[in-house]
Amino acid sequence: MKEKNNLINGKKMRQKLYELQAQMCQVFTSSKRLEILNLLREKELSVGQVAMLLNIRQANLSQHLTILRERGVVKTRREGAVIYYSLSDPKIIKAFDIIREILFEKMSKDGRFFQRISKGKRS
Repeated sequence: MKEKNNLINGKKMRQKLYELQAQMCQVFTSSKRLEILNLLREKELSVGQVAMLLNIRQANLSQHLTILRERGVVKTRREGAVIYYSLSDPKIIKAFDIIREILFEKMSKDGRFFQRISKGKRS
């Protein structure tokens, strides 16, 4: 009986982990959020700085920052009336960079493939 409970608990824990992972991956479904992450890669920035650098309205930016904060990807620091954002864990940039690297490799491979097709060759 105890073994069955451990299996059920383990299964529930794995399912919860998959759900949390899916929620975290939602961060990567918006190009604007990806731009925000890239800006925060090196240093913390105020909401105004991010809005200016991305040429985005603060209302729209706030929606993206809320999602990033709710997912635990960014943290905030208040200095007077100014709110600063930074990455909560530098590992998120590792995930960001791995995905970009895969995409660059795919684009490079696809580019060579399309070049061969346009020249009448197939690999």
